[in-house]
Amino acid sequence: MIAAQAKLVYHLNKYYNEKCQSRKGAISKNIREVCKVVSDVLKEVEVQEPRFISSLNEMENRFEGLEVISPSEFEVVLYLNQMGVFNFVDDGSLPGCAVLKLSDGRKRSMSLWVEFITASGYLSARKIRSRFQTLVAQAVDKCSYRDVVKMVADTSEVRLRIRDRYVVQITPAFKCTGIWPRSAAHWPLPHIPWPGPNRVAEVKAEGFNLLSKECYSLNGKQSSAESDAWVLQFAEAENRLLMGGCRKKCLSVLKTLRDRHLELPGQPLNNYHMKTLVSYECEKHPRESDWDESCLGDRLNGILLQLISCLQCRRCPHYFLPSLDLFQGKPHSGLENAAKQTWRLAREILTNPKSLEKL
Repeated sequence: MIAAQAKLVYHLNKYYNEKCQSRKGAISKNIREVCKVVSDVLKEVEVQEPRFISSLNEMENRFEGLEVISPSEFEVVLYLNQMGVFNFVDDGSLPGCAVLKLSDGRKRSMSLWVEFITASGYLSARKIRSRFQTLVAQAVDKCSYRDVVKMVADTSEVRLRIRDRYVVQITPAFKCTGIWPRSAAHWPLPHIPWPGPNRVAEVKAEGFNLLSKECYSLNGKQSSAESDAWVLQFAEAENRLLMGGCRKKCLSVLKTLRDRHLELPGQPLNNYHMKTLVSYECEKHPRESDWDESCLGDRLNGILLQLISCLQCRRCPHYFLPSLDLFQGKPHSGLENAAKQTWRLAREILTNPKSLEKL
């Protein structure tokens, strides 16, 4: 048994050093190419409208606010200033979303975003996005990369297609630090010893982002508060949770397997599903020794089996907001197909670790 485990870990490490590292290198190159273009477009936006200041800065070899959705698809979060006069209202009526409401009607004129405040005092995510979309469309026509970049039509979101190879979504957002949403107040679960109190404090201090984007959990609901709602996102908090042991290595292997074998019609699976399941696996195996390098094979198998179960049940709960289903809106046939493919992959890795050389 121990020999079989060691064999699997050996092949997984080889896979990580060859396939995962080469994937990371290729993505880094793509990010540099994409960020050159996006920075140029955002510079033009800022000239027209100084309230939208580019926050796409490189720090320690990574760009702040950039998320990799797949090797050719990215999201850039553009952090806006001055949320000060608004209260964050998160009463659970909008799953995965919250609203920003003027703390006092008299402060309306003090807000930097005065013309985007609705009659009932909400700062409208939709109105800000609509204005931003107009500015980006004008900036694309003026920027020095105008021959290689175009806006993606038929969406209220700001999406750019670059060199017909990459798609980048640029999302206006507010960074919220020092507060934690009520809808995530159940976390961490009291009966689970992971993560320890120090890590919990760090994660909560990272806070969350409020994004202006279409919220799929609200599709079909059309009240004004919903179209004005902001989507909760926990990228930095999630990254901090996965520090230590072989957690990030495990996630890197899962992303590489997804890109190579689970890029399926209807896009049932993305990297975020993988990240979410690694967090759940940390709860199931709360001791640091469970994440020793020698346990990489066990953790990977556990996550792949959990993924198959989620696909078959057609439900993948968000880690911090479990009432939010990350498979919502995905076609059932796509989820079934993904379950079959994941099962093939898991069986292959489990019964013949050497197969990783070809995967």
